Amino acid sequence: MLAGCANLPSLDGRTPSAALTDTAGTRLGQATAPLAREQAGRSGLLLLANGRDAFAARVRLADIAERSLDVQYYIWKNDLTGTLLLDALRRAAGRGVRVRLLLDDNGTRGLDDVTRVLVAQPNIEVRLFNPFASRGGRSLESVLAFARVNRRMHNKSFTADNQVTIVGGRNVGDAYFGAEADLLFVDLDVAAIGPVVADVSRDFDAYWASASAYPAERLVAAATPQVMAAVAAEAERVEQSPEAAAYAEAVARRPLVQQMMAGDITLDWAFTHLVIDDPAKGRGDAEDDTFLWARLQRIMKPPTSELVVVSAYFVPGEAGVRYLAGLARSGVKVSVVTNSLEATDVPAVHSGYAKWRPSMLAAGVELWETKRAAAPVAIRSARSGGSSGSSLHAKTFEIDREQVFIGSFNVDPRSRRLNTELGFVIESPRMATDLSESLPARMAAGAYRLSMGPDGAIRWIEQREGKEIVHDTEPGTTFWQRIGIGVLSLLPIEWLL
Repeated sequence: MLAGCANLPSLDGRTPSAALTDTAGTRLGQATAPLAREQAGRSGLLLLANGRDAFAARVRLADIAERSLDVQYYIWKNDLTGTLLLDALRRAAGRGVRVRLLLDDNGTRGLDDVTRVLVAQPNIEVRLFNPFASRGGRSLESVLAFARVNRRMHNKSFTADNQVTIVGGRNVGDAYFGAEADLLFVDLDVAAIGPVVADVSRDFDAYWASASAYPAERLVAAATPQVMAAVAAEAERVEQSPEAAAYAEAVARRPLVQQMMAGDITLDWAFTHLVIDDPAKGRGDAEDDTFLWARLQRIMKPPTSELVVVSAYFVPGEAGVRYLAGLARSGVKVSVVTNSLEATDVPAVHSGYAKWRPSMLAAGVELWETKRAAAPVAIRSARSGGSSGSSLHAKTFEIDREQVFIGSFNVDPRSRRLNTELGFVIESPRMATDLSESLPARMAAGAYRLSMGPDGAIRWIEQREGKEIVHDTEPGTTFWQRIGIGVLSLLPIEWLL
């Protein structure tokens, strides 16, 4: 009980810092500035749909950086790719690069010893967002301090020398970077150069200096020689393992990685807007008009012909269903992709979506539900406590083949009102068209298409080996799972989902 009631340390004397702006002379600055100079305010963008490409891009930036790395994540797992990426940050710090690492504390379980070692190294600062005061009493603190602990920093960004940034849906861990064998796992990031990078750095500074960002050394004990030796030995074991060698070889074979190494990358140049929550949202102190959701509505145009929504967690609520149904009835093609019940890692969230399916289908909204991953994914979140069959983690949508959103924002109450989020609104007809036109083929291979029969019952249609298979109940689930979803859908918990 005492552990659960522990107080957070004072923020007095916290060292101030800001993004470095004098980085034009770095290798990244010299490489990107001439390209951006001719683009009249547009940013250069590169989609990272493949997990191994996304991992390689981050490591490559860490190895090239000369002045600074500003890194912000919701989850950082202590697995193969998490260890390798931390090692890249340590290498950069060893070259004199200033590394600022901001992690949501809900996603650092099991990392306290690693954190102790990181903060002991020169040039590395680690801050924990909305941390648990007691390192061993998280479960109890989650109950006793629920109003605070329930709010999380869901943002993801990786910025090198204030010249190149990567944002999107991926956390740091093997599932996100294609290191899980035989795993179907869909996620999406975008790398950017140009004016939007300064926007990301500015808002990273706001989070870094916020009242929710605590220096890690005030929360974890100093590293002893024994801890430092144990962490170093474990990192060496992981890095020298056959799994690491096989993964490195697979990453090196990626065409995009070879193009990055050769400096032969074609970028999509587009006006790009950063949308982000005020960090005060993490304390419940932000005004509604500063929420990312409100900013999205001000920037993105109302759909007139097409809306595609891809969201790992999709809980539209009554107002959202009314909006989507109205669009569909007015002639807008509305397509929604989310996880199926067999694939989701949070059945409660699925219950907040499932009860609205009949209304959406009746209005003409097209629904797709992704199949279960080929192997369980070890994902721990504010919603889920363990392994998941979730195969979809991307958060993106496109409007009228003109605008695209890519970021951390799910279409659900948690992203709208509780967690902080980050993303790009991109004015790129090419990118929007690619997303729209690639969707049917991708969904046919990895998702069920929902339909409603004359009797009002929902059916799940699967394409398998060229044949169409129709399921009358949710595929891959048991009777008791379906009953449980029905019960959950009756509870007044939608605001938490």
